[in-house]
Amino acid sequence: MASVFITGSADGLGRLAAQRLVASSHDVVLHGRDRQRAQDAMRAVPGARTALVGDLASIAETRALAEQANAAGPFQTVIHNAGVQSIHSAGVYRPNAARLETVDGLENTFAVNALAPYLLTALIASPQRIVFLTSELHRSGEPDLSDLQWRDRRWSGSQAYSNSKLIVVTLAFGVARRWPHVLSNAVNPGWVPTKMGGPQAPDDLELGAETQVWLAVSAEREALVSGKYLYHKQIRSAHPAASDVNFQNQVLDACARLTGVELPSAVAP
Repeated sequence: MASVFITGSADGLGRLAAQRLVASSHDVVLHGRDRQRAQDAMRAVPGARTALVGDLASIAETRALAEQANAAGPFQTVIHNAGVQSIHSAGVYRPNAARLETVDGLENTFAVNALAPYLLTALIASPQRIVFLTSELHRSGEPDLSDLQWRDRRWSGSQAYSNSKLIVVTLAFGVARRWPHVLSNAVNPGWVPTKMGGPQAPDDLELGAETQVWLAVSAEREALVSGKYLYHKQIRSAHPAASDVNFQNQVLDACARLTGVELPSAVAP
């Protein structure tokens, strides 16, 4: 039995992954951005051990969430599932939605999709496996950190999302390089019909959750990889920048400056 912590597990792919893991008798800890969402997660995933609370748009709350996770852990696997993109109240993708800032004055898409997974990875103790959810749209990301917060250029919600997902893949690869005893991978679940993906999304929702569950707990040789980008259990090529050591270091250094927390250089086996 593995112990697994899944962020953003009140609905969508996170909930589905949690349900699958619980059905296979694994010890699952859920997460919601507030108490109501955490309660929703527990109702949706009967058999989960508990649900932790923390708004990933806040550095302080993300740090507190890591403390909760360490108290509930240790975890064999952490799945960084939570994410946002530009949507309106009906849940339909709207790439030209207005730029939003977090309580810390950071651009919201970057803060939730990229900075929060970095901070949780730096602070949650001793996982053996880390799974970062990304998107095929990361291929359109720009490997340029000069204006991470979109203060100097014309705002584009769709580009901000792609950029954040490129950073996520880069984080997965950078962590794999710095922590050779941890299996760290990025997963593209496909464009699936979740609240984020919208009802017209063409990919299969069930299949969308399969790869992260497999990477989280499987003993199959093909699942015991690191520093890879996967789609439906198959290794795919990622944006070349994600494999560039200089860009990895730039991303890790930028996240460390913004959070005040450095990623440890190595993790003991």
